Amino acid sequence: MATSRLHDSELSELQRRLVVLRVGLLLVVALLALRLWHLQIREGPYYRDLSENNRTRSVILEPARGLIYDRNGVLLANNVPSFSLYVSLEDVKDREVLIEQLSELIGIDAELVRKKLAVRGAKQLPRKIKDRLTLKEATLIEAHRLDLPGVMVQVESRRNYLGGVAASHVLGYVGEVSAEQLDKPEFAELHQGSIVGQYGVEKFFDQNVRGMAGQKNIEVDALGHEKRTVLVDQPHAGDDLYLTIDARLQKVAEDLLGQESGAIVALDPTKGDILAMASRPAFDPNVLSRELTPKQWVEIVQDEGRPLNNRASQGQYPPGSTFKVMMAAAALESKTVTPASTVFCNGGYQFGRRIYHDWKATGHGSVDLRKALIHSCDVYFYTVGQRMGIDTMASFAHQFGLGEETGVELPSERIGIVPSTEWKQKVKREPWLPGETISAAIGQGYVTVTPLQMASLIGTVANDGVTYRPRLVRAIMDRTTGQLQELPPVPKAKLNVKPETLKLIREALAGVVTEGTGGRAKSSLVTIGGKTGTAQTAALRTGPEKDIPKKLRDHAWFVAFAPVENPKIAVAVLAEHMGHGGSAAAPLAKEVIETFVKVTAKSGGAADGSLGQSQAAHAGAR
Repeated sequence: MATSRLHDSELSELQRRLVVLRVGLLLVVALLALRLWHLQIREGPYYRDLSENNRTRSVILEPARGLIYDRNGVLLANNVPSFSLYVSLEDVKDREVLIEQLSELIGIDAELVRKKLAVRGAKQLPRKIKDRLTLKEATLIEAHRLDLPGVMVQVESRRNYLGGVAASHVLGYVGEVSAEQLDKPEFAELHQGSIVGQYGVEKFFDQNVRGMAGQKNIEVDALGHEKRTVLVDQPHAGDDLYLTIDARLQKVAEDLLGQESGAIVALDPTKGDILAMASRPAFDPNVLSRELTPKQWVEIVQDEGRPLNNRASQGQYPPGSTFKVMMAAAALESKTVTPASTVFCNGGYQFGRRIYHDWKATGHGSVDLRKALIHSCDVYFYTVGQRMGIDTMASFAHQFGLGEETGVELPSERIGIVPSTEWKQKVKREPWLPGETISAAIGQGYVTVTPLQMASLIGTVANDGVTYRPRLVRAIMDRTTGQLQELPPVPKAKLNVKPETLKLIREALAGVVTEGTGGRAKSSLVTIGGKTGTAQTAALRTGPEKDIPKKLRDHAWFVAFAPVENPKIAVAVLAEHMGHGGSAAAPLAKEVIETFVKVTAKSGGAADGSLGQSQAAHAGAR
């Protein structure tokens, strides 16, 4: 009996243990099932994405920028293939080791790489470390790719300016978007490594020519190297620009300036089209479109010649006697003088204890307005200016566009200075002095203008008082539709000046060339009207000009239009420290105008070709 009870007790204990074991197993299975449900159902999408990202990467496909042509379809800026170096941060285990490897392999600056990798951006997108790799550099990286996890070489397009320094201040240059730019709304859709316009029309029309980036998803191996392409969203190239510039006229203008500092602007006064805009010294946009070291950039910025300064739209100079064109209109319209009014010039104008000298020491005798313009009589305009007063002069100067933006499609245009009693009190916190009016009357003193403003001013006089906004782009080729969108000229203002006043001034300016100070602009091809100007840059000096240091010599001006009977071109020439406008600047204006006449004759009476034909001719070149 005792044995039987012992057996039953053991059996019962065994059964109890089996029940506990079964319950335990059921709990374990339940917990496993719950965990599987949590991982596969609830957290499934998260881990699916994580798993996918462990084997795929997104790579940005940079778009090709739109092409840039001159007004006749001559290609000025295109794109050529180039190698770019990218690093995917997700595949880099030790940044410092990678930086050291790249530095040793291709000589890239280690600090630059650190900055590139630290720039704000989406972590999953590769960072552009260097563009324009040489073939040797690209080959070295590919040969060591097993030792460079996360490193890839992409074939992209880079900007190429076919003329080098030609029209550099108009075209501008491109560069990688900066960290500061990425914080601005207009660059919100871009990423580290995007190429944007940094100067000239490249900057002003960046959103047109930039294009839209694409993207491709690639499958990578354990080192982050591409194995195959999963999906591609192709980039969209930017729109093409057709400029108003005539490449032939532009070359002549730049060649005329040569190594001298200065600017030449030629425009069509009936439309506002800028036919040429030359500024010297210039720069090579192909060089500036590369990634420069801080030292290289400082050298360019601190260059005494200031090559990055577009003297045509940013250079501010005393206009000298070219200011007398506006003064003549203001004198007649304000009834300060009549066409027949005369002033006797004996070579000087006394005001208080001071004598203001005329450029001609012996004087011009008795002169009316026409003779005063033809022979550039300072005493006449000293007298007129003093009678008129600075505020009346300032009012007419603003009406002619001085002291105002022209509205040209270039960044950072300067406006010069049109002084007045209010201006001096605001800027200098001093009252206006009567003697200062005398200097201002001949374009000296505080008065400053840009060559572009003066080209617009003489163009307005030539075009019966109608001002058009100077423009550099005449059409945009829409890459999406393939349509050429021509941009219409934009009338800006109409002078509140009588037609007979402008007619008298134009006739006098024609006399400047045929019988006055602008004789060296006289042409056998076309009738030219113009005005010379010599702008003082330092205090009054004595002695022969050849003995004066060049940096202290006067600036030479000449503004002109042609043909006198039916003006089609207006020109402003500014030659820094070259002396007299009649000898230094007038011949340059003549060459530009004669070139315009010749190229117009060759193209059958028009300075511009058919954009429709250009569109068809270049459709296959993109």
